[in-house]
Amino acid sequence: MPPPGLWRAGLRLSRGMSRCVLEPGPPGKRWLVAGLGNPGMPGTRHSVGMAVLGQLARRLGVAESWVRDRRCAADLALASLGDAQLVLLRPRRLMNANGRSVAQATVNWENALLGRSAVTRATFPLCQAELFGLTAQEVYLVHDELDKPLGKLALKLGGSARGHNGVRSCISCLNSSAMPRLRVGIGRPTHPDAVQAHVLGCFSPSEQELLPPLLERATDLLLDHIRERSQGPLPGS
Repeated sequence: MPPPGLWRAGLRLSRGMSRCVLEPGPPGKRWLVAGLGNPGMPGTRHSVGMAVLGQLARRLGVAESWVRDRRCAADLALASLGDAQLVLLRPRRLMNANGRSVAQATVNWENALLGRSAVTRATFPLCQAELFGLTAQEVYLVHDELDKPLGKLALKLGGSARGHNGVRSCISCLNSSAMPRLRVGIGRPTHPDAVQAHVLGCFSPSEQELLPPLLERATDLLLDHIRERSQGPLPGS
């Protein structure tokens, strides 16, 4: 058994390390980016937000780090961007219920990792407290936009859902409309009756040729905006 003085020193060191891991980092340096869509339907226009998240994960070097979390029904990956932390989220619920996954990962992240395996805790070593209590302003939504042609992007800072069911679900579950949104144009069909088939359908071969540069530009826009906000005033200030 180690001498009492050494044991006490080790205990103080252990407690200090625990505080370092569990205490939140500097406010305004944590962000969640959610790609809205339908699970199991890659390549469809309605899930283009998830395609952007895939490109974002590749750019940040975490494409092989996705972890499925049952408690928020989503795939998650943790990445660093300078001094900031990014949690990438792809819901495993249908589009109309995407907001439940986003809200659970945002508000209940501390509970979501309790009891997880050692492998998962090693993958997300800071998440138990680092992301607990994120505000709506620190949550980015990436989703398809009917009213913009394919290839057009727009960053919208809060506001109404504009008829998008996934955004409407997020607003309802987070009880806020303040989330920044990256709107990815998919174009609107001429006939109103064709909208559902259009959004749930796959991109045509000619459209698929436009996707790689579109995903790159969407990633650039997201990262530039997050970097700027990470260096500027705190959200809501």
